[in-house]
Amino acid sequence: MTTLSELNDDIIRSMSVGAVFSDFGGKINSLDFHRTADVLVTASDDDSVRFYDITNAQLVKTTYHKNHGADRVCFTHHPNSVICSSKYNLDSNGESLRYLSLYDNRCLRYFKGHTDRVVSLCMSPVNDCFMSGSLDHSVRMWDLRVNACQGILHLRGRPTVAYDQQGLVFAVAMEGGAIKLFDSRSHDKGPFDTFLVGGDTAEVCDIKFSNDGKSMLLTTTNNNVYLLDAYHGEKKCGFNMDSSANATIEATFTPDGQYVLSGSGDGNIHAWNISDEPNKVASLDSHIGVAGCLRWAPRRVMFAAAAASVLTFWIPDDDAEPGAPAPAPVPLP
Repeated sequence: MTTLSELNDDIIRSMSVGAVFSDFGGKINSLDFHRTADVLVTASDDDSVRFYDITNAQLVKTTYHKNHGADRVCFTHHPNSVICSSKYNLDSNGESLRYLSLYDNRCLRYFKGHTDRVVSLCMSPVNDCFMSGSLDHSVRMWDLRVNACQGILHLRGRPTVAYDQQGLVFAVAMEGGAIKLFDSRSHDKGPFDTFLVGGDTAEVCDIKFSNDGKSMLLTTTNNNVYLLDAYHGEKKCGFNMDSSANATIEATFTPDGQYVLSGSGDGNIHAWNISDEPNKVASLDSHIGVAGCLRWAPRRVMFAAAAASVLTFWIPDDDAEPGAPAPAPVPLP
């Protein structure tokens, strides 16, 4: 079995579809891997939250949430519990976020405050805190142990949030391509740094930090992807991923921080080696259209991609010759 320490250009080129799940009744809105367990969760427009064992590529459980819907989803520290945002009944008294136990299909806690759709959601890697960014132009800080909001930032535009891998810093993107960095322990003092993504004022729809904390990956609503120095905000490189009429894309780091993969409006998944000068190493046919959800597993040589109502798991083709393009998978049902 290939290990993460062996990741190289040929392995990236050999990645191919190992499993397909096409039984969703609506668009897949988000997906997340657990940090330490080999499980994945999805939320989709059919109001379902689905739980997968990635070691066996098996769907373990499906729960439906007809009253609230299922939009953004992320794991807590426990591999059987998630935070999920609501799609329905969003008003001042609406339960915009829910802390769910997938083990026994219970809601452990409701979180009220947002008055519009949550478009960004992330869990602290070190404690029970999490953050949500909403189209109501606010970012809210929460603690799984209490219902009340622990802090709020009022912003312009669509806010996007992310913690660094140590949980010490979080980033907030806002109108005009501005990225503000906050100390997680004293966010009420305001940002300690602000970056501007020069030349692009499109709203940022996703932020990810590399595991070493040195880089940030931004994806914008017009399908541009930027790699930034996380310490100084310098733009290392940018990629235009072809626009698509009704779909945004997602990009992801590999766990070693040496590669970036991104969906694209052209229906491919593109990969770059960023260890030195960014170098494109692969263009993989997604076979499912524009990958709006794309995440690399934290502990395995695999990634998950979703487009519309189809989810795919990608693994190396160990029989592929070095440098050869990955073979096409079995056609989708």
